[in-house]
Amino acid sequence: EAVVQEFKPAQVGESFGPTWETCWFKVELSIPLAWAGREVHFVWESDGEGMVWRDAQPVQGLTKEGEKTSYILTGSLKESDPHSLTLYVELACNGLFGAGKGSMIAPPDPDRRVTLSKAELVVFNRDVYELLVDLEILLDMAQLLGEENQRSFQALYTANQMVNVCDVMDPSTFPAARDLAAAIFSQRNGESQHTIHAMGHCHIDSAWLWPYEETIRKCARSWVTVVHLMEHNPELTFACSQLGLIPVLWQAQQFEWVRSWYPGLYARIQDFVAKGQFIPVGGTWVEMDGNLPSGESMVRQFLQGQRFFQEQFGRICSEFWLPDTFGYSAQLPQLMHGCGIQRFLTQKLSWNLVNSFPHHTFFWEGIDGSQVLTHFPPGDSYGMHGRVEEMLKTVKNNKDKGRVNHSAFLFGFGDGGGGPTQKMLDRMKRMSNTDGLPRVQLSAPDQLFSVLEKESSQLCTWVGELFLELHNGTYTTQAQIKKGNRECERILHDVEVLSTLAVAQDSMFQYPASQLQRLWRLLLLNQFHDVLPGSCIQLVVEDALQYYAEIRRAGAQLQEEAVQSLCRDLLQPEARSPQSTLMLNTLPWERTEVISRPEPDGAETLALVTVPSMGYALVQEPFVPPQPVAVRKQEDGSITMENGVLAVCLDTMGHLTSLRLLDSGRESVPDGCYANQFALFDDVPLYWDAWDVMDYHLETRKPVTTLLKPLEITLAGGLRGSVRYSLQVGKSSTLTQEIILDAMCPYLRFLTQVEWKEAHKFLKVEFPVQVRSTNATYEIQFGHLQRPTHWNTSWDWARFEVWAHKWLDLSEHGFGVALLNDCKYGASAHRNILSLSL
Repeated sequence: EAVVQEFKPAQVGESFGPTWETCWFKVELSIPLAWAGREVHFVWESDGEGMVWRDAQPVQGLTKEGEKTSYILTGSLKESDPHSLTLYVELACNGLFGAGKGSMIAPPDPDRRVTLSKAELVVFNRDVYELLVDLEILLDMAQLLGEENQRSFQALYTANQMVNVCDVMDPSTFPAARDLAAAIFSQRNGESQHTIHAMGHCHIDSAWLWPYEETIRKCARSWVTVVHLMEHNPELTFACSQLGLIPVLWQAQQFEWVRSWYPGLYARIQDFVAKGQFIPVGGTWVEMDGNLPSGESMVRQFLQGQRFFQEQFGRICSEFWLPDTFGYSAQLPQLMHGCGIQRFLTQKLSWNLVNSFPHHTFFWEGIDGSQVLTHFPPGDSYGMHGRVEEMLKTVKNNKDKGRVNHSAFLFGFGDGGGGPTQKMLDRMKRMSNTDGLPRVQLSAPDQLFSVLEKESSQLCTWVGELFLELHNGTYTTQAQIKKGNRECERILHDVEVLSTLAVAQDSMFQYPASQLQRLWRLLLLNQFHDVLPGSCIQLVVEDALQYYAEIRRAGAQLQEEAVQSLCRDLLQPEARSPQSTLMLNTLPWERTEVISRPEPDGAETLALVTVPSMGYALVQEPFVPPQPVAVRKQEDGSITMENGVLAVCLDTMGHLTSLRLLDSGRESVPDGCYANQFALFDDVPLYWDAWDVMDYHLETRKPVTTLLKPLEITLAGGLRGSVRYSLQVGKSSTLTQEIILDAMCPYLRFLTQVEWKEAHKFLKVEFPVQVRSTNATYEIQFGHLQRPTHWNTSWDWARFEVWAHKWLDLSEHGFGVALLNDCKYGASAHRNILSLSL
């Protein structure tokens, strides 16, 4: 499509745009005959992301930030080589990190333009390049090994000799200079030296400061560059401890994108996977958030990922890599075990703001006792460049010295930067076994973890969650995305329950496997660790909300089809009276609840119904509760509600001043305290605006006290009592809340709607309770976790804002209070105050 367009002349120095546009350049090259025997490169520099196409196939990514600015046309120009050829360059009008206006994480500048700063045909002098890499390594050794180390002086004096020997105008002097360097690099290490397992790496966010669509091209640019690098390093194949370039890739969704959009490149990747050089690790559909997805969603991440790798590459992943996610649930070790994985790698906890995590290699134990061997690369990065400084940091920083003598080193430019470079490989060749430096071997994940397993007898064990002491705001940012995730998880659960029951009852019913896989993959994609947390640009949010809308639409249709099959006989007009209502319960316990059911005239009436576990009931005559709800307005404007289980008192501001359990008479709200108290905090983090809420925000608490509409009764009792009121929040936001007590119901419901127009503010709702416990309990995936309610240590107060799923609970012997929600994740429990972040 691009090559048939009409092209017009372009000049170096011209600018192109605006943001997110794509420009195609037709580049006609003519290589001089005089360059015979020389290495010839096509050089292209711009501040956009580019890709070279040749013969209708992508051949090289071009990204200045990733040091990818040239395409090698020939290593030694032969007479038989083409001297005239045409290339095409596809230029995306955005930078490696999007197009932020003023700073990387600012909203994109829609009018930003990219400039073409260089387009040249050049001769590359490989001898000069090799000499410069030698000098770089020697000078780094001289500078970084320290004055007390004789090796630093040996490196310094060798570099000095090389300068003396080398005449830059006389290439015949270069070999003698290089021989001096080779003599240093060939002096070997002792057997006790630490071994670094270097692995090519190219972490690509599936969406972040750019939309999903741009990620497809980022994958192609990066992966074609890696393949090109392999093809120009034929000796770099994986064979035990011999040199081998191993790019590590771990998101099945990205493979699927490349398979669909770049089939020629994908076929080349499959070849290198078969050779053991391209190694899929991770096993999940995307690099998902490690906290917020439900247990079932996490299982589906592994199911879809492992199934894809098995189908496409004939193997499942034995390592789980999640290097850039904002904390790790204590349930993950059990889930990994169930999916055939017993090894885990990340490095994100090196970002902790308060406490330094005490290990780099350890066993991580989940809530059921499952353990996985876990490794954090001690260099605290997944984008190393193969420098001497990074190797020394990897050894010095390692917190498990003496226990293990091997560690990972992940090198390459990520996020579309094209992964490893030739220079990184050439640096590490010189450091493979050089006295004074750690041993460096290009390796593979299996090779590293196999060695660590053999050395694991002295390793420590960390029990419970791996909590990141940073980015706590991601539990709350982008409320619509959080709501969409929770709702769509519930919809897909209900569709699967009903469809399974329909299949069990009617063998003619077609289980919607392919439709469900499509919807699950949309949901799993939105659980990527910059989408579900809300740390992405508006374009991504818009895409995500569209995907949720599609899951809701298609899910409702599949649910209706399953119900029509499952309850076909009951839905016939002759099978039921006009007053009867078919009720379905998709949860695994019997439920008795007040429901709203439509009448023939379109009105809605309330009914108290009981529906069995995972079943349905035809409700004709709803039963009458043993005690109806009583609602009374007091002289001071406060309102009380009782249902035989609970007694509730609310003041005119909507505060919960009393919540009593009637059978014991136990009061839940302390004297003089208000529960259901909304509070507004300043939210001005140090840098990561959408990501962070800092501990100092707690010092800015302001109770919400501006009443717009006082408390009034909306339902006067019987099956349901309810009241409503409205508040002004901040300068221009409004909050309307309906508080509901149903017959026989052991909990009070709050339906809260906020029209949010504030900036750099954080809204929470607080519930002080008359319970004393040093730990609160939070729901997580398939289980629960206890966290302290005190701030005794720095590890305790660093968890001033935590995440939970559908509930948090504060209990003492014989009594407790739980706070439930249907679309929130941020929470805290300090002393006796339960708080939900809205």
